Amino acid sequence: MLEIKNLTKYFHQNKAVDNLSLKIKKGEIYSLIGPNGSGKTTIIKSIIGLLRPDEGFVKVDGKNVLKNPRETKKIIGYIPDDPAVWPEITGEEFLYFTGKLHGFKGSQIKKEIPKLLKIFSLQGVEKEYFENYSRGNKQKFAILAAFLIKPKLLLIDEPIVGLDPESAEAAKKKFREFADQGGAILMATHTLSVAKEISDMIGVLKTGNLLKTGTFQQLAKKAKLKKSSSLEEVYMALTSSEK
Repeated sequence: MLEIKNLTKYFHQNKAVDNLSLKIKKGEIYSLIGPNGSGKTTIIKSIIGLLRPDEGFVKVDGKNVLKNPRETKKIIGYIPDDPAVWPEITGEEFLYFTGKLHGFKGSQIKKEIPKLLKIFSLQGVEKEYFENYSRGNKQKFAILAAFLIKPKLLLIDEPIVGLDPESAEAAKKKFREFADQGGAILMATHTLSVAKEISDMIGVLKTGNLLKTGTFQQLAKKAKLKKSSSLEEVYMALTSSEK
């Protein structure tokens, strides 16, 4: 579903992503973990088309993102780490607007919105303006907008930032269901407990380099740690050996 080959991205003289390659299959949740500045957000923005790679290519469902931007964007759902939405629009209007941008009929959108609101129990909240929403509710509507367009690939930059525990559990359940039904997810996160819990594959990033990739059990083995170890312990062991 997603193929990244030799992706390299510079910001002036700084190499933010260094010759990175990875693949994500249908039904798979892949988490990128790493410190601030390791290249996680740059990778996601290069996939969605917000940044243009200096080298390499990105393919979604077999199509090159740069050569087929409209076709690929139609099947990508994007959940940013900081949902920036026009403040004088309601949650309901935002979902409707997102659906129309992706070519859905108004009747289809109106049918889907009530189903989506139930995921986070947002019934009655959807008619309030974004400027009055908490950070958590903004994030919830961003998640719902991504699912509304029925994507094949979901890109998530920090999935549960600002969410209360109950909503975080609902989000994780929805992500897992999406993958189990044939979707693919690339998730960038600092919340390593979430990455360990729901990921099929995990990639360890440092200064734009993909140091290691594998299942948690495989990474723990590479780090020479027990399977009962935390992902934090595995991460520290893997990255300290690369200094």
